[in-house]
Amino acid sequence: MSAHILVVEDEKPIREMIAFGLRRGGYEVSEAADTSRARSCIADKRPDLILVDWMLPDMSGLELTRLLKRDKETRDVPVIMLTARADEHDKVTGLDSGADDYITKPFSPRELLARIAAVLRRAAPGHDEEIIQLNGLKLDGSSHRVTVADRVVSLGPTEYRLLSFFMTHTERVYSRSQLLDRVWGGNVYVEERTVDVHIRRLRKALEEFGVDQYIQTVRGSGYRFSTKPE
Repeated sequence: MSAHILVVEDEKPIREMIAFGLRRGGYEVSEAADTSRARSCIADKRPDLILVDWMLPDMSGLELTRLLKRDKETRDVPVIMLTARADEHDKVTGLDSGADDYITKPFSPRELLARIAAVLRRAAPGHDEEIIQLNGLKLDGSSHRVTVADRVVSLGPTEYRLLSFFMTHTERVYSRSQLLDRVWGGNVYVEERTVDVHIRRLRKALEEFGVDQYIQTVRGSGYRFSTKPE
């Protein structure tokens, strides 16, 4: 069954061009010209991935992404932000809002399809059903649930994969490029700065439970997971 993608873009020619390319790529596509219509589409049928333009008439794509990531019904749906804003600050802002990837206009249809495929692969349920427990932090691979003292830790798909990798590779330092290769996968168009954004997001989710210190920064080298004090 093909993945269902929602395209949220107010400029009709661009939206129709993107939708046409996605359908040719084998995806089921819904279209929305604003965030109000987008939320109606999501209520009618939950998409597998959402493409969101930054500039929309009724609410920014940034605000929509934040709302989606705060809602338990949609927080696991991957979001790719489409925008003409190419500055590093804007990219970081977009990723901080909860977006799983950030594509600057203009982009080629091939690049868009490659990015979508990569994000969908990362978001797909894994086959590892192992339960890992480390100093009160529990990761259940079968349910993709992370808990601390039976309290559920809310994580996006990328943060879950990052934590899963760390918890199965403890005490070793990994550089940003190594994490991109091992967590995001090879041949994926993702900048190394993206790792920092997701590390920060993961720590923020763990902070409420007092286990954020397990994700340690090794200055000049990268990151490691350790239950031992730094």
